[in-house]
Amino acid sequence: MRQFKLVDNDVELILKGNVLAVISGTPLSTVSTAVYNGGFKKVKTILNVEVPKGYDDKILHENPETLVLNSSKKLGFTEDAIGMITAAKIDNFSVVTKKEGDLAVSVIATAGCHHAESAGEDIQVEAITGTVNLIVLIDGNPTESCLMSTLCTATEAKTATLRALDIRSKYSGDSATGTITDSLVVATTNRGSAIKYGGPASKLGRLIGHCTRSAVRESILNQDEYLPCRSIFERLKERQLPIEKLASELSKIKSLNADENALSSYLITILKKDPLSALVLMAAVKIDEDIEKGLIPPEFGKIEVLGKNFTDFLFSKQIHNSTEPLSVNTNTKEYDSVNLPPFLRQVLIGMVKSALLEKSTENDK
Repeated sequence: MRQFKLVDNDVELILKGNVLAVISGTPLSTVSTAVYNGGFKKVKTILNVEVPKGYDDKILHENPETLVLNSSKKLGFTEDAIGMITAAKIDNFSVVTKKEGDLAVSVIATAGCHHAESAGEDIQVEAITGTVNLIVLIDGNPTESCLMSTLCTATEAKTATLRALDIRSKYSGDSATGTITDSLVVATTNRGSAIKYGGPASKLGRLIGHCTRSAVRESILNQDEYLPCRSIFERLKERQLPIEKLASELSKIKSLNADENALSSYLITILKKDPLSALVLMAAVKIDEDIEKGLIPPEFGKIEVLGKNFTDFLFSKQIHNSTEPLSVNTNTKEYDSVNLPPFLRQVLIGMVKSALLEKSTENDK
């Protein structure tokens, strides 16, 4: 068992088995989205329970309270508790504390992002292998409305962290806002003068935002799922653009005279050996995201024309200096069958044509 003091000698954090628990000697006022005993409550115990390996997924979703109660009883806790559930490894938790004057905030986070999502998209629920759970402990005395405001502030900070790490929705490839089963508990000791404001610009909100960002980031990195420096192949796959899909779409262009396997091999080789090409491809993907969101400045003109000119600027010198009759922007009708975002499509075509010409030149020597 591991123990950590959070507030003087009155509140501590305990890790034992599959349970991470905040234990208080006096009742804490809480508001939460917890699966067990959520809402507005006064409790001495807040539990974050890891789902044991092999635990029946159907039973978990039909009656999650059973897992919370059974786990708490093993540790000798009463039913007067708040309980969250996570599929992330509980011992990869992070705790961050910051104090300003007589006000202190601690945020305890566990995070698994395999089922990241972007709120508002079409989601088909599958077996859950991760979630982001947060316990925000305030050593202070926020009003009830302030307590509700801190829920929003902590959620905003969590989402900002996911986006800073470029974590993507499993379902659409869009920037993630959370996972499908996130839970959040805000608890307060009720000590000191009343605090009215908990928004991002308030003293309390700033502390919560800072601690939440740091704790969520650290817990995600501890879980070793989404490292900031993942490969371009991983970044593309997260956007639902795996190399296999890119090669399959490019194989529709008959003038390339290359099948799906050959094109996949070309792309892998190019992106591994040529950092500049990888950078250009990633830039094209980013531009396409702005296009989809309607964020391209109007002075840029028509997107299709801009994409062709961009690719011609990057690759035409190599292609047009070749004796081969292969230019970037010929056979454009053939390109229409390629179901990829406009900038990505044009850059891939130019990239592959350049590679094919280089190979052809080498064979002629």
